[in-house]
Amino acid sequence: MNFIDFSSIVSKIEKKELPGTESHFKMASAQRANEIKVSQSTLENAKKAAVLAAFYPDKEGQTYLLFIKRQAGEGVHADQIAFPGGREEDTDNDLAYTALREAEEEVGIRSKDMGFLKALTAVYIPPSNFLVQPYMGLYFKSRPFIRQVSEVNALLEVPLLDILDASNKQLSKLNTSYATDIEVPSFKFKDQIIWGATAMILNEIRWLLKEVL
Repeated sequence: MNFIDFSSIVSKIEKKELPGTESHFKMASAQRANEIKVSQSTLENAKKAAVLAAFYPDKEGQTYLLFIKRQAGEGVHADQIAFPGGREEDTDNDLAYTALREAEEEVGIRSKDMGFLKALTAVYIPPSNFLVQPYMGLYFKSRPFIRQVSEVNALLEVPLLDILDASNKQLSKLNTSYATDIEVPSFKFKDQIIWGATAMILNEIRWLLKEVL
């Protein structure tokens, strides 16, 4: 879909009620589903982070969504596909600022070029004890993305039509930080598997888009 048309339509999402954990459950493994409902005290004591789901136009003006592949290493989320983002810093004004700051650091997205920005449902990640606040936004890109090589191994740029295509949902067998050879709901784009918290966030985005497109 043309980005200009998409940007004029997607603003309708602003007043839409979020499907919340209902959409998250559909992309959670059996073990993860049991962990989604945690106590309020757990959430209050969790570390805070934010990520940015940025839709943008390619050179032909078609709508894409940006993901990153994190560098390999020993971290819980190493080598995984994710949205740009990271941990809240003491100097951040709020979590929206965190998402935009991290996106600029990791891929060069400039906050002044961001349009519509909507807070989605937060996702708790038990292995790392992070409560992640996602934001969906429109990026009127005026320059190429720039990887922060120390954090980002590669970029994954996915057309809107592929995001909406139900055939890209599948079950995948993976080794995770907490289990071996488990079957998890996932999305597959360009031979890359998206699962866990990123898949949960993406499913809520798809849910909202289908309400207005």
